[in-house]
Parts: sequence; structure tokens; C-alpha cells
Amino acid sequence: MKQKLALIHTVSWYDKSVLEPFGREFAQANPDVEMVNIMDDSLLSESIPNGGPTPAVIRRIVLYAMAAEAGGADVIMCSCTTMGVATQLARRFTSVPLFNIDEPMAAQAVAAGERIGILATVPTSAPATRALLAAEAERAGKKIAMETVINQRAFQHLLAGEIEAHDAIVRQEIDQLADRVDVIALGQISLSKISHTARVPILQVGRSGFAEARRLLNQAAPPLGV
Repeated sequence: MKQKLALIHTVSWYDKSVLEPFGREFAQANPDVEMVNIMDDSLLSESIPNGGPTPAVIRRIVLYAMAAEAGGADVIMCSCTTMGVATQLARRFTSVPLFNIDEPMAAQAVAAGERIGILATVPTSAPATRALLAAEAERAGKKIAMETVINQRAFQHLLAGEIEAHDAIVRQEIDQLADRVDVIALGQISLSKISHTARVPILQVGRSGFAEARRLLNQAAPPLGV
């Protein structure tokens, strides 16, 4: 019997941002895993003007996580960095592993340096990433300093399908931020297809998230012969 990985998405274009660049590659490499998708694009659109997930958004994330578990999910991953606080709360109501796609990146960033740059194009993503990095640093017993850059103009280009303009802005921001930090964390799945080389490591969500899903699925798998 296949294991099941449930993905919770908050944008209608999750196929382009998550499945095409990362999910299909994961599926090909893991034929023993069935992926199912839950999408509610009101989650992010409601969160942005409110500075983060509202109580109603958090409640829906909890309910979607519970529904995923009820549907047989062995592991649940939320693909939206803005939903970090909601995902953490939803863990109280599920008995299977549940995590946000950016959590592995946060651990890598804290291990990579003390001055961490956060680059985002959605205003709610950066605070969520800062909170995640702070929590990870506390777990690691490490002091870090964070610098945040948010370029909403780039996100507007992305929504308009102007990918080249979006990518050019992000690369420019990376180059400027790299002069002041030890490592850069790109705080959104929509930034994960950016290809760029800078003076410092550039960490992205995406493959690291799916790698964590694989690790958790391995832990959840029953012993051989069972």
C-alpha cells in the first residue's frame, strides 16, 4: 500500500509554484507515495491585508489538516510560508507529522551563519520566516541577527505573469543583501525557481521541504514484514 503525502496550498497556481518544479520530481523518485492536494486560495488573500493568518484562516488550516489525516495522510506539508503560526497550532489537533515547507530551510539558515538575510515579496511571508528562524535559533542555542527585505513590486510582476521582471528584481535584491549577511533565506515557494549565485549561500524552500517529507514518511513507514 502506498503512503500518502497531503499538501495544503494557499494559491490557485500551486501547480506552477509547487508541483511542476518540485512535486512531480518527488513523485517520480517516490512511486511508493501518493500525493493529494488541498487548496484554498482565500487563505493567503485573507491573510495579506491582515498582516498574517486571521483566527478564521488558522481555523481553516486546522480543519484542512484534520481532513487530510482523516483522508489517510501519513505526512502533511503546508506549502505557504505565511501559514507558519497556523501550521504550528494545527499540530495540536493531528497525530501525524505536520510541517511547513520552509522549516527545513530555517534549520539550514541558522546552521549556516549568524547574520541571516530574509528576502520576500509577500509582506506576510517575512514575519513568518523571522519567527521561524528565531525559534530555530533558540532550539539550537545560537544568537542570530536578521535583516529583512520585502519587495512587493516583484510579487505584482509575478501575479501579472511577468516572470523576467520578477526574477530581475529578486536577483538585484539578493546582490544588495549579500553584502550585509552571511546567508540569505528566500522566504517563499514562489522564489524557489530563482537561479542566482551570490557571495553568500542562498537557501530556498522547495526541494528541502520535499526531502523533509520523505524523511518523515520513512519514519512513519511500518517495519518490513508488518
